[in-house]
Amino acid sequence: MNIIRYLDSNGRAHYGSEQPDGSALRIEGDIYGDYVVTTQPAEITQLLAPIVPAQILCIGLNYRRHAEETGAKLPERPVLFVKGINTLQHPGEPIVLPRHLRSDEVDYECELAVVIGKACKNVSPEHALEYVLGYTCANDVSARDHQIKLGGGQWCRGKFFDTFAPLGPRLVTASAIPNPNTLRIRTELNGETVQDSNTSDMAFDVRAIISYLSGSTTLVPGTVILTGTPSGVGMAAKPVPRWLKAGDSVTIEIEGIGRLTNPVVEE
Repeated sequence: MNIIRYLDSNGRAHYGSEQPDGSALRIEGDIYGDYVVTTQPAEITQLLAPIVPAQILCIGLNYRRHAEETGAKLPERPVLFVKGINTLQHPGEPIVLPRHLRSDEVDYECELAVVIGKACKNVSPEHALEYVLGYTCANDVSARDHQIKLGGGQWCRGKFFDTFAPLGPRLVTASAIPNPNTLRIRTELNGETVQDSNTSDMAFDVRAIISYLSGSTTLVPGTVILTGTPSGVGMAAKPVPRWLKAGDSVTIEIEGIGRLTNPVVEE
């Protein structure tokens, strides 16, 4: 099933079940528990990110070819960093380039996002996917200057600006994607393909990531896990890096999920 979240004409947020013809039926109840798909048509005035994250956990350097293009050694275990829930952005809404705490090196990163549906802790890789509600597209927008040079030796500052985690346009439930590590994943910048890979290039697959993150740690429902980006990021572009600028449009596309597009503006 494809789950969307939207605003109605009264500004109230609802979940909906997207239908094959592009319409949607309103969902009543808790998507992490008991819910029903009603017969009531969804009155959509604005499409929202498909969930409100409880937390956003991110994995760095998780694609082999991306590690190669940046000259980094593949890590021995998943590299964890975090984004704040302030970074969430909706489909079609702008990525805002920081200008008060200025960044001139803002980059795109297409990523498969995993949404945890049931609380889990100390999960084995064999059972990890049993706790997944579904998958969506993500853009791990990154201010490389703050990530690498100005962040005090860790990555979070460069990842933590408002609007730096667009999600959407839909959440595809886990039953529709039995193997999340066989999906084509792409980024288009102003219509030009700049990243084009497959989730099979992950050094640590989705099962391994969930197992690692749940070690002695409870992953609560609504936890969003960004699983890393493939090669083709702007930082590694030749002969010069390719940073986002006002007026750009970035589209993340993942096989079986869809296309997430956001314009770029200045703060």
